[in-house]
Amino acid sequence: MPQSEKQLKVEEITASLSKAKSVFMTDFSGMTVEELTSLRRELRKVDVSYIVVKNTLARKSATQLGMEKMNPYLVGPTGLAIANNDPIAPSRVIFDFQKTKKKLAIKAAILEGQFLDKQAAEDIRNIPGKEQLIGMVVGGIAAPLTGLVGGLQAMLRQLVTVVSAIKDKKE
Repeated sequence: MPQSEKQLKVEEITASLSKAKSVFMTDFSGMTVEELTSLRRELRKVDVSYIVVKNTLARKSATQLGMEKMNPYLVGPTGLAIANNDPIAPSRVIFDFQKTKKKLAIKAAILEGQFLDKQAAEDIRNIPGKEQLIGMVVGGIAAPLTGLVGGLQAMLRQLVTVVSAIKDKKE
């Protein structure tokens, strides 16, 4: 690869990494082109890009961005699952993919600027998604309000019943 092409590739990787909310480094040894294409298709559904990188070029990009902790994991066949929106989405897709194809493995991850080793990156899949977390928060806020409204309605019904009983008594 000519030097100018290498420089362009480093800039491309640097641009992708700088915008990323999370980066999952994977080892795709033994995977066929069809399996990689299938993985990319599944990742695209959740707005995640998957790029196969040359380790030397990825190390240069990581060093430029201050992500040197990635460098020891940039050995062997390396693919980067880069999420720009939901930082946990790549983890779920990768683990769903691993259920059918045992060949894909997570090496490490960077989540919102924090480096995660293999075990921590694997544990991420258990965290609910952004929409689910928002729903849980809204549900937690709405529950006391629903109880308050129900309580106020019950008191109004009792008041109407008491006023009606007083009216019937006076007649």
